[in-house]
Amino acid sequence: MKTANSPSLKTVTEGLNFRTVDELKKMLQLLPIQAKPTRKAELVEAIANHLLGPGLTKLWQELDELQQAAVAEAIYLTGGRHQAEQFQAKYGALPQWHDHIYRYQQPAAKLDLFFYPASTYGNSNLLPEDLRLKLKAFVPEPRALTLPSAEQPPQTLRIEHRHFDYQRHRLVGTADDVPVVSCPTEQVAQQDLLTVLRLIHLGKVSVSNKTLMPTKATLTTIVPLLQGGDYYSEPDEPDNHDPISYDPIGAIKPFAWIMLVQGGGLASLDGKKLQLTKAGQKAMGATPATTLRSIWKKWLKTTFLDELRRVESIKGQTGKAKRSLTAVSGRRAQIAEVLGQCPVGEWVDYDDLKRYMIASDQTFEVSRNPENLQIREFGYGNLYEAEGSWSILHDAYMKCFLFEYAATLGLLDVAYITPYDAPPNNWNNFWDADDLSFLSRYDGLLAFRLTPLGAFCLGLSDTYTAAPITTENTLRVLPNLDVVMTGAPLNPAEQLMMETFTRQTSDAVWKLDRDVALKAAEAGHSLQEFYDFLTQASAEALPKTVEQFFADCRSRSQSLQDQGMARLIECADASLAAQIAHDSRTKKYCQMAGERHLVVLLDDETRFRNGLRKLGYSLPLSKGQ
Repeated sequence: MKTANSPSLKTVTEGLNFRTVDELKKMLQLLPIQAKPTRKAELVEAIANHLLGPGLTKLWQELDELQQAAVAEAIYLTGGRHQAEQFQAKYGALPQWHDHIYRYQQPAAKLDLFFYPASTYGNSNLLPEDLRLKLKAFVPEPRALTLPSAEQPPQTLRIEHRHFDYQRHRLVGTADDVPVVSCPTEQVAQQDLLTVLRLIHLGKVSVSNKTLMPTKATLTTIVPLLQGGDYYSEPDEPDNHDPISYDPIGAIKPFAWIMLVQGGGLASLDGKKLQLTKAGQKAMGATPATTLRSIWKKWLKTTFLDELRRVESIKGQTGKAKRSLTAVSGRRAQIAEVLGQCPVGEWVDYDDLKRYMIASDQTFEVSRNPENLQIREFGYGNLYEAEGSWSILHDAYMKCFLFEYAATLGLLDVAYITPYDAPPNNWNNFWDADDLSFLSRYDGLLAFRLTPLGAFCLGLSDTYTAAPITTENTLRVLPNLDVVMTGAPLNPAEQLMMETFTRQTSDAVWKLDRDVALKAAEAGHSLQEFYDFLTQASAEALPKTVEQFFADCRSRSQSLQDQGMARLIECADASLAAQIAHDSRTKKYCQMAGERHLVVLLDDETRFRNGLRKLGYSLPLSKGQ
């Protein structure tokens, strides 16, 4: 736990002097002291002598378990300060301690013998250094802070509902056991990545030229192509909702993919559609896990989207409040740091993670002035109460970050219910929020599990081996290079792969075509991936003619290599061209192209020109340089 930056007390006497005479007299009643001094100096001396004497051990033993824990935390972990919020998050409760102990006829608390204010009107939360040294001799260290985990996520969640019964004129409560959805993401993410890249390459992804967010048509196109679709679908929506006040959940996974590939530098806007960058073209033939790790690292630093913007019910983010929002990179880095402390392969309850972050003082700040934000409408529901180490702002941001981005990339498996069933967590107490269906579409996140892919992306492991992807035997590959569907129809992602690498000749037949395959390879699609797909989807071994087809395509696609842009230079005569091509100062940067021409890569042009000048020649700049 981090030590808070706060004032300290050197001695008990210093702390006692910040108390009034009446306060000191009440403290004296807790001690077995026969004498009853009345002057402040005498009271201070009597109490200090007893606390620093042999009676200290007995005083500590008279504390209950939570009170002893509060003293131990201050001795060993917090630099002498009692941190109530962190303590409650770790132990689940606060020690018995009166908030206003010095009201008339109210006695002092036992912990007031241990904790003192740093000023006359300060809070009594500091353990003096001389008292800490005495206590450290016999007080054991507090229990270590742990993050609970389980082998399985919850199967159901009991949800309580309250509504007003107009016939009986009173509130009525009911309870339902809502099933929890457990969603594995590790293999899905690796397949979805390639699907989205292919879709972009085919020119089917449109985004806004201002926000770079995907259009509704794009989201509709992507959803059926993703393995398992989105986290939620229309059947998850209430059957008897009021169409006027009903809030749809909206897209999560398809939206995330379009933002992630842009943030990861794999795609950029060209007109109204996304186009793959050079990195995106290379990614189609690279190991998906390596690409996902690269996307994750770049996403932690990207700034073109604040995940809080995805919580549409929190208004004011683009107005005055925008200036007080903290940098997203700092928030993401803190959450990623804590994810790295989670056990791999074990389920962690979201609320347990939240308590762990508070208890270990590893929280983050969303807004420096949350009062500038509102729920729903300006002037109503201002988030004045969203202060402190944790608030609804923290929940809204972190659930979006974990659910929409970390899980979609395959770092986390997730367990969730619909946001309609999620407990409101006090957000509905804000003005004008009581008729919202939910605060955000991510409210239903209950638990998560760090995957081996997640450990690889977070830097917890240096290597990663992907589990083999299983494919049903649904195709028959014939010696004449026909691919015939013999089983269940291909899923949308498989259909997209067939469209990329083959030429369809009928509803259930595709033709392996060298021109089509080479065009796909030229665009960056992986022939090996398509070969592996056919191998797994075919009930029989691939015919020799098909094996030869792939071997020929691999050879032809790898026989030529693009070495980059070059400049063609014409020399006055063949002898000059030969001289430059063989001189030690220039030959490393050029090649002969016929008798009078030289070819120089643009990357080598500056060094070539430098060599030319040493040789006694110069090359005029071309137009446009």
